[in-house]
Amino acid sequence: MDILQHAYQHPSLEKADLDIIFAVHKRVEIPKGEFLLKKNEICNEYYIVESGLVRTYLYDYEGNEITTGFSGVNEVVIEVASIFQRIPTPEYIQCLTDCVLWKIDYEDFQDLFHKIPALREWGRAWMAFELYLSKKRATEMITEPAKSRYLQLMRDKPQIIQQAPLKYIASFLGVTDSSLSRIRKEILHD
Repeated sequence: MDILQHAYQHPSLEKADLDIIFAVHKRVEIPKGEFLLKKNEICNEYYIVESGLVRTYLYDYEGNEITTGFSGVNEVVIEVASIFQRIPTPEYIQCLTDCVLWKIDYEDFQDLFHKIPALREWGRAWMAFELYLSKKRATEMITEPAKSRYLQLMRDKPQIIQQAPLKYIASFLGVTDSSLSRIRKEILHD
């Protein structure tokens, strides 16, 4: 349960709260290539990654597959708009590797969210941080060159560099496969 302890770090959550929260999570093993969510489905659970790498993607208006995110060890896998607004998602969430995940169903989460005030505080803090990361990424896609974005990804998320195919990394960085290859060669020669 160390993985859940890590995920639910918040000063307001007491041991008794955590015991209740942990009890409703189910450990699941999902093979490489399996989908956790597909386009037009409504997200009915979220996951915490114990091992493996998960990718979120969608298709642009021209039918190109665009990677919008990765979730690795200790991270939450969720489609926020779908689960909280109860609307169909435009995205796909797929395991890039064999994964061990801790799953919590929407109904259980909602029940605990109303029963444990500290879980609401955790949720607000988590959502605020995710919003910050999303804004930071959007800004960097405009203001930072691709090489800088790749170097930052190498520093901050080495699991992605080690486990994701290059075409998904290129898509996530907003560059072509050949541009990413050129960036990688430059870095090797620097």
